[in-house]
Amino acid sequence: MGTEEVIAVDRFADIQVLRYEVPGFDCLTLRQKRLVYYLSEAALWGRDILFDQNGSYNLRIRRLLEAVLPYVPQEADEAERQALLTYLKRVWFSNGIHHHYSCDKLAPGCSEEFLRRCVLATPTAELPLVEGEDVEAMCARLFPVIFRPEVLPKRVNQEDGQDLVATSAANYYEGVTQQEAEDFYARLKDNGNPDRPVMYGLNSRLVKQDGVVKEQVWKIGGMYGPALERIVGWLEKAEEVAENDAQREVIRLLVDFYRTGDLQVFDDYSIAWLRDTESRVDFVNGFIETYGDPLGLKASWESIVNFKDLEATHRTETISENAQWFEDHSPVDVRFKKPHVKGVSAKVITAAMLAGDLYPSTAIGINLPNSNWIRSVHGSKSVTIGNLTTAYGRAARGNGFREEFIADAAELERVNRYADITDDLHTDLHECLGHGSGQLLPGVDPDALKAYGATIEEARADLFGLYYLPDERLVELGLTPDSEAYKAAYYTYMMNGLMTQLVRIEPGCTVEEAHMRNRQLIARWALEQGREEGTVELERRDGKTYVRIHDYVRLRALFARLLAEVQRIKSEGDYEAARRLVEDYGVQVDPQLHAEVLERYRRLDLAPYKGFVNPRYRPVFDEQERLVDVKLDATESFTEQMLRYSRDYSCL
Repeated sequence: MGTEEVIAVDRFADIQVLRYEVPGFDCLTLRQKRLVYYLSEAALWGRDILFDQNGSYNLRIRRLLEAVLPYVPQEADEAERQALLTYLKRVWFSNGIHHHYSCDKLAPGCSEEFLRRCVLATPTAELPLVEGEDVEAMCARLFPVIFRPEVLPKRVNQEDGQDLVATSAANYYEGVTQQEAEDFYARLKDNGNPDRPVMYGLNSRLVKQDGVVKEQVWKIGGMYGPALERIVGWLEKAEEVAENDAQREVIRLLVDFYRTGDLQVFDDYSIAWLRDTESRVDFVNGFIETYGDPLGLKASWESIVNFKDLEATHRTETISENAQWFEDHSPVDVRFKKPHVKGVSAKVITAAMLAGDLYPSTAIGINLPNSNWIRSVHGSKSVTIGNLTTAYGRAARGNGFREEFIADAAELERVNRYADITDDLHTDLHECLGHGSGQLLPGVDPDALKAYGATIEEARADLFGLYYLPDERLVELGLTPDSEAYKAAYYTYMMNGLMTQLVRIEPGCTVEEAHMRNRQLIARWALEQGREEGTVELERRDGKTYVRIHDYVRLRALFARLLAEVQRIKSEGDYEAARRLVEDYGVQVDPQLHAEVLERYRRLDLAPYKGFVNPRYRPVFDEQERLVDVKLDATESFTEQMLRYSRDYSCL
């Protein structure tokens, strides 16, 4: 059995679902295993929060589809049956009815008439009816949302010139305009503590009721209270088996935050979390990233439970120990550099459980906290998720992708030789140093770049990593094997930013997701600047387009120039410069090149998106009902896991 067969679990639409291994779990102590188990249970109870955040109809539509699945009429057309199942799988994977990456609404595939027949064949008690509603009323309310493309077409709209709040389906605002939301939070900032500015809006929904704009806070006793109560219950069990006092304090503060909704408590928790560098087991649990909010203020719920990969962490520790050197030698203006880099820690982790906005699709690296003042005063903690990068790497080997898109045999040999090393290293540099580098000028609002802030921040971190990959310092530190290795990362980055990431975009659409905009921005800017001087070009050969890099040294100089400008934009809060840079280079797509890339990729029969199923942790009890072991079960299918989660971890 090949590697691809071992880790592949499911394939549907544009998605391949993989299974990740959890090496080293059996070597943890019983206390650590119990901690992983309790934190994993806390993670799973947040699933419904994300579904609701992604759209107000998501939970009812998911429950409707799950309810009718066992009652599809036997005589039903097989194509319609499969289309319904595929649609449900896509809703599961995207945590809602909009694509997890493009944010476009998912097309059901099956007909409205077919779904209605399935609904009528389902016992009424199984359907997600609200009080006073009959089946026809439910269908009248939900079917237009499911089947009509013009109803709630985008989860997150980033189109320049539009009211991004009014045109986004994400459930973070109700009855307010973009201007009203921006004005509301501007007033809060004006009255806040300038030395310790909390991230206003992070854990709330903004609504207008009786003409008054106000927040619905996500806390116990408030919005999402039932789910947060269950999360807290498992966190309190985890506190009992915490590895040390520092970790106990982290958990205590997080529980306090969920009980109060107080953002100052969240900052206290964040500081305690980044200072806990001694615990083997670690976790993220909460309202963290703001990519799902068109204004970049409100955070989606996510969780990851993990433990340190002791051997691989040597690489990231070497980087973090030299953080000041990298900051000092960055090509940005000295005004924007940190004179004293504080609290930078980094490690390679083994993911043990993924949840919320990190599941099924997930990041491969994390740098937190996101608060600018905490980063400046206390530092940050970075992780690279080693077992997930390994799973992705195994799935990519031998599938023909590199052979199709890399220009020649010499480049292909270099990529095959070095890409695994340099990709992991670029992730480390991005998370540990890139996000942690630089500083805002005094008085600059961390949210000054508004809708463009996420793209600029990701570009800043990517460019920091790209600039340093060729540096001889990395060879001296033993992080790269030689002075040629970086070229593999440069080539694949330019190829991805200019061409191959386009397989994730439908014909006629623009680039909208922040990470994709960032990569295209960097690659297209470098192409434009480097074409005239012969640094890099897109060449045509035998009817196909390839990236050709003629001078890697000059390409590094281009990355340095762009890094300096992106850092200036960030440090000065130059909104107009951010808007121009993103709109000019990161958004538009060449339709001819796009069509070519899609056709070449189609012939490879690959899925452009990948995600994971989780392992299941089963507690083992003795005759006195004491927990004496935790066993890892890695046999569940994607559908089995999704149905179990909906059955066992749903309370909203």
